[in-house]
Amino acid sequence: VQLQASGGGLVQAGGSLRLSCTASGRTSSSYDMGWFRQAPGKEREFVGQISWRGGWGGGDTLVANSVKDRFTISGDNAKKTMYLQMNSLKFEDTAVYYCAARINRRIPYNYWGQGTLVTVSS
Repeated sequence: VQLQASGGGLVQAGGSLRLSCTASGRTSSSYDMGWFRQAPGKEREFVGQISWRGGWGGGDTLVANSVKDRFTISGDNAKKTMYLQMNSLKFEDTAVYYCAARINRRIPYNYWGQGTLVTVSS
């Protein structure tokens, strides 16, 4: 499975960005795609995920409590694409955002994209 993230960039505090992540290769009709981020000098942090089961429906989403009032996750299973809509961005949201995938949800995410940098200016 290969993952390609895009949409990062420079934005002023209070602004919005939408990140995209597209999977290719041998996925499954049932798999998870997740967003993580890592700020300079900090550990990688879970942001949210979308879970597709059986290839239909919009997927079940989960967003970390720390950002759930500002960030939304959505996706299109037919396109194998996940989105992260980030609103009311804050300086502390500055980080490299990574997308990840796993076929077996009982194990940690084991497929990773290259990351996209989000910089929020204060």
